[in-house]
Amino acid sequence: MKITDVRAHHIRIPYDAGVANFRQGASAITALDMVILEVTTDAGLTGWGDAFAYVCPRTTRSAVEEMIAPQARGLEVPDAAGIPAVMEQIQRNLHLFGRYGITMFAISGLDIALWDLAAKIEGVPLHRLLGGTRRPAIPAYASLLRIGSPDNIAAECKKALALGYGAIKLHETTAPAVFAARAAIGPGIPLMVDMNCPLSGEQAIAFARTCHDAQPMFLEEPVWPPEDFTALAEVRSKGGLGVAAGENACTEYQFRQMMEAGAVSHAQPSVIKVGGITEFLKVAALADRQGVKIVPHSPYFGPGLLATLHLLAGRDDGLVEMFYLKREACLWGGRADVDATGHVAVPTGPGLGYEPDRSVMERYRVA
Repeated sequence: MKITDVRAHHIRIPYDAGVANFRQGASAITALDMVILEVTTDAGLTGWGDAFAYVCPRTTRSAVEEMIAPQARGLEVPDAAGIPAVMEQIQRNLHLFGRYGITMFAISGLDIALWDLAAKIEGVPLHRLLGGTRRPAIPAYASLLRIGSPDNIAAECKKALALGYGAIKLHETTAPAVFAARAAIGPGIPLMVDMNCPLSGEQAIAFARTCHDAQPMFLEEPVWPPEDFTALAEVRSKGGLGVAAGENACTEYQFRQMMEAGAVSHAQPSVIKVGGITEFLKVAALADRQGVKIVPHSPYFGPGLLATLHLLAGRDDGLVEMFYLKREACLWGGRADVDATGHVAVPTGPGLGYEPDRSVMERYRVA
């Protein structure tokens, strides 16, 4: 079976985040951009992938069309055992463009699609191909966007708990925000704080000590630059709290540097950025050997979300991150949403488990 074509679909689905906001520089982002890969074969099977594209959809789409599609057309579809070798060769072929950022986002999309195809050829859900299922549903945490006001943060946290979520993550950088959330959710609910890289190492240590009594599970990316693993390790050792990072890291190699530096208690590979399922599996195996917990970065709604569910299905621990917002439409007909118990069901159909709703794709396609 050979790949006949790779198409990149730019999909933009508007959302309402209420009192929260998502910004890139001075611009508020009110829609979620996705670049979805459709990999077709001469046997009629289709694999679906997902390349990170929040605020760079045209760039990511171009990377898929100009770098990935020429590599993939005519390729014999590999089985599960053969995917790592194929993807390493593609990484080697494209290394002059860099092994991080946009190049790896595009590579991630192809990798996910190949795993989808491999599982479909076997007629099994992806988690079976990856080694089995320990959890049929994954506990989710509500990933709140930036709010700012402690009163509004408290109110949104209470709403999220009422919807069934069993854990909360903030995107905040002030101690009053952290303590407002803790007061709202009580002592038994896991609380995480994503800072998005604003502080120096010394500032992050001070912030961790200030927030200690609120007992966050971890501070996520407290330090700029995010690859300053020495500074992260100092925050972890001197701040008294767990430290998470990894959504901006690509390949197992960079995660190895992070873990060997002692930088993180929680590693956050993002399957649509790190290099796909293949690299995610390498990172997870490394983390297990190093005694680091895996908490994936997964605030997206395309095939990457489904892939994350399958990857977590084979693990005893780990939460799935869900953006806390109301989107206008869903590619999966609501089947990958959080239920009343705060869980997301792992798909059981062949491959990733669901086929995207093409009518939704057409309605929200960006030409």
